[in-house]
Parts: sequence; structure tokens; C-alpha cells
Amino acid sequence: MSSPWEVVIGLEIHAQLATVSKIFSGASTAYGAEPNTQACLIDLGYPGVLPVLNEEAVRMACKFGLSVNATVARRSVFARKNYFYPDLPKGYQISQYELPIVENGELMITGGDGNQKRIGITRAHLEEDAGKSIHEGFGRSSGIDLNRAGTPLLEIVSEPDLRSAKEAIDYMRKIHTIVRYLGISDGNMQEGSFRCDANVSIRPSGESELGTRTEIKNLNSFRFVEKAINFEIERQIELIEDGGKVVQETRLYDSDRDETRSMRSKEEANDYRYFPDPDLLPIEIDDDYVEAVRATLPELPDAKQRRFVADYGLRQEDAGILVGTRAVADYFEAAAVATGAGAQIVANWVLGDLSAALNRDGLDIDGSRISPARLAGLLDRIDDNTISGKIAKEVFEALWAGEGTADEIIDKKGLRQITDAAAIEAVVDEIIAANPTQVADYQSGKDKLIGFFVGQVMKATGGKANPGQVNAILKDKLGSA
Repeated sequence: MSSPWEVVIGLEIHAQLATVSKIFSGASTAYGAEPNTQACLIDLGYPGVLPVLNEEAVRMACKFGLSVNATVARRSVFARKNYFYPDLPKGYQISQYELPIVENGELMITGGDGNQKRIGITRAHLEEDAGKSIHEGFGRSSGIDLNRAGTPLLEIVSEPDLRSAKEAIDYMRKIHTIVRYLGISDGNMQEGSFRCDANVSIRPSGESELGTRTEIKNLNSFRFVEKAINFEIERQIELIEDGGKVVQETRLYDSDRDETRSMRSKEEANDYRYFPDPDLLPIEIDDDYVEAVRATLPELPDAKQRRFVADYGLRQEDAGILVGTRAVADYFEAAAVATGAGAQIVANWVLGDLSAALNRDGLDIDGSRISPARLAGLLDRIDDNTISGKIAKEVFEALWAGEGTADEIIDKKGLRQITDAAAIEAVVDEIIAANPTQVADYQSGKDKLIGFFVGQVMKATGGKANPGQVNAILKDKLGSA
């Protein structure tokens, strides 16, 4: 049954740019330093200091804009966003307002009906991050760590085109994948490198006018984004149906209670008293600069997925998972090129046994203990019937333990598959002779007993007999016994 309410969601994603130094100073952006050891006089807002723009942040913003088919502005302007907070020493944040560096982009996601859906990207603008307030360990006081002050951010603002928490997560995941593919952000949500504010409102189905929205601030995990949005949707619907009104405000998501609660009334743009920053010149770039940046773009996830399906014959779903991380996609492709076993077999192993081993040991693909070439060597031995699929799992574990190549492990452990038909036939004859009751039952119609006979033959051969040959010989002999 269709809902009488339509949900309207827009996301503001903050991606910390992977520059070595801050956006307006030479201070380090490295994570994890002792508090207030990576904040220079510019970050602290001392009188008489002047900001100097980090060109690498501009280049990264351009890369993002080109990757989402946006317009990269040939002229953009920094503005001062004025507000008072203890972790903002200057009393204002340098951001972009009327003239951002990126405008009018788009991204395709899978909509609620299963079809491709366009999500508009209003803008992406450069700004500096604020410091961090720390409320634990100081009694009734708070500590301020300004290491993060001045860290470059790219704020990516979507159109209000999202209609469910699921669509919001799909969109956010896609942005997350893109910024990591481009190498402009590490996307580490635990460290705050990728976080999101969600604007949520509801309206009667069929209406075009937007409802009153609330903004849920600083969501730093996909799970929390989904839970916060779903809670807020239910809260707003219940509030309106009970005769109340949604108030425009900023809300905080409490993950312990799984609820949002009010932080402050929502500010409007004029509350921040934006004006062009007098210490920074406008950013002016030309077509040659933009085209030079375009030439550095990698193959992006959607294009890579289409190519994996077209060139390697992968299932659409498998290709989508593989391209979710650039390093995983590169690993798959390196292994697929190196083996004659077939790309889908490679995908199965990368998404299956390899992923399981990585998860078990808490590693990412870059820390894999099996190189693409060594995985390819294992798959070649399955493909040429040197080993069975079952034995391959034993070889895989030995590869993971660093015991050598697949060929070395197979020879050292004596794991070569028995493919000699006469040798297999001799074992089959012994098994049939030893199990007359089961033979009679099989021949009377209990076909599932074939599994029993296969198991006995495999046990007798230490798992080395070729399973296909075993099946064929058993069926031939049991059918004529």
C-alpha cells in the first residue's frame, strides 16, 4: 500500500581532502598527533597572519567536479562564514558561498523501483574544517584540539532528490567510492575524513511544495545515516499526524538511544553574514588547467563495472561489488589477466575465499598474503585438473601461510589429482564390492545414494580423485551392475 507521505532528503557530505598540508597554511594534516601540535599561527587566527591557498586542494576539487559531470567554475570566490564557537579561533570559517568551484553535477543510483535514478549535485565547494571540542576527561570543562582547524574539506551538496534512507545510503556510498578512486580523500569515517549532514522533510504524496526540513548533523557511518534518517522520518510523520508542526532546526543523532534530538534552531544563510574574504583572491583557472586535470582521471566505478561485464563476462552484481574498491578491482583484473581459468572463476575466489581470509585476519586487499599472480597460479591448477576444487582450498590456505607457489605446495604435499581412469576405476570396483546393500538400494531407485559412493571413493583416494571422473565411472558401473 502506498504511503500518504513522501520523504524528501538532501545530503551535505564533507570529504576531507588528502593534502599533506592544510588549505591555507603549511601545517600538517596527519591524523593522530598530540592535541594542538599541528596548528600554526594561521590556523589559530593570530592578528596579522594571511592565508595562502593550497593549489592541490583546488586540483582535487576539479577532479571531483569532472568525475560527476559538473561544471568547474573558471572563477570562484572564498567567503567568510561568521559564527562563534570555541573550536573556531578566528570567529569565522573560510568557505565558499555564492561562487563555488563546482556546480550542477549528477550521479546515478539504483532507485527504489530498481531502475537507474539521477541524483543532482547542486554544488561542491572548498572550505576549512574547524577544530574539535573534547568533552570527556575534563570534569565540567571541555578541551579544544585545533589540530583539525584548517584541514581542507570538499562539501558536496545534493539536490533534494533522495526519497528514502536506502537511496541516501546508495548515493553516499557512491560518493565515498568516487573520492577514494580519485585519490582525493581516504574516506576514513572513523577518523572523520568522510561525514554527512542529512536534511530530511516530508510532504503529502503528490505535493510539489517542500515540507519543513530538519538537519541531522555529523553522521559518520553509513549505518548511523540510515538509522537517523529512518527515525527522523517516523518522528516527523507522527508529529504531523498528531496535529503538530515540524520546526526547522538542527538535530543530533544519539546512536545509544537510536533517536534524534534537538540541538539548536536552524540558522539561515544571513545568520552567518557571509561576505567575500578580503585576504584571498578569487580562484581563476582556465580551460587548459581543467583539461590537464581531466587527463589524470582514472577509470571510474560505473565505467569499470560496465567494462568488467562486457570484457570479462562477469555477472552484473559481482562486477558491482568488485569495483566498489579500486584496489579490489585492480587485484581482480591482475589475476584475471594472469590466468586461463576464466574471469568469473577469479571473481568467485576474490569475493569468496580471499575476502573471507582478509576479513578473518583484519586485512584490506593491499595487505593480502596472496598476490594476484599466485592466486592465478592456483586457479590454473584447478583449470587443468591438477587439483580439485576441494584440494584447492587446502592449497589456498598454504598459499596464505606463505608456503610457496601453488605448484610448490602441490608437489610438496603430494596433492596432485588422480586423473588416471584405470586407477579410479579400480577404487570404484572396490567400493561397489564392499557395499552390496547400498548398490541394491541405488539400483532400486534411491538415486541420492550416488553421493555416498562418491564420498567413499574420495575418502579412499585421500580426496585426490577427479570428482567428475568418479561420478561418471560410478554411474556407468552402478547402472550395469
